[in-house]
Amino acid sequence: MSIRFKQFYQDTAVPKLREQFNYSNVHEIPKIVKVTINRGLGEAATNAKSLEASLNEVAIITGQRPVVTRAKKAIAGFKIRKGMPVGIMVTLRRDRMYAFLDRLINLSLPRIRDFRGVSPKSFDGRGNYTLGLREQLIFPEVSYDSVDQVRGMDVSIITTAKTDEEGRALLKALGMPFRDS
Repeated sequence: MSIRFKQFYQDTAVPKLREQFNYSNVHEIPKIVKVTINRGLGEAATNAKSLEASLNEVAIITGQRPVVTRAKKAIAGFKIRKGMPVGIMVTLRRDRMYAFLDRLINLSLPRIRDFRGVSPKSFDGRGNYTLGLREQLIFPEVSYDSVDQVRGMDVSIITTAKTDEEGRALLKALGMPFRDS
């Protein structure tokens, strides 16, 4: 696993954050706890092939096998019964998390067509950031020929930051390309 990004965090981001917010204790400095990747699959209830394709794609992108999320209760309007697969998710921690963030920030986001940066407003009030991706083709691991349908996913970056300002400063120090707004 690549620990280049983790080393970059410790060597570059930690001193920058410590200077910016005047932290007296090293443990006050915000850090990334985990990254969760979520994909909702409405068509998985009727099409088992789409579920299998999504499982393989997300496993290739993250390096970890996703978990199938199932419906908690039946919803007649959507033709969903309790226990049907409705999505997949992966939680990345430690080295895999840093490797995924390195590839996301430095390789995948710049490959988005007409990319001007990610929204700085997608924080939840506690320093956590959620990013919606429209297609899986931005990741270099995914081959264009193996994709049967373009599907999006949500990437949530969970931090120990207490405020959105601290979380934004952490991600900015790690190289997240925020757009000016």
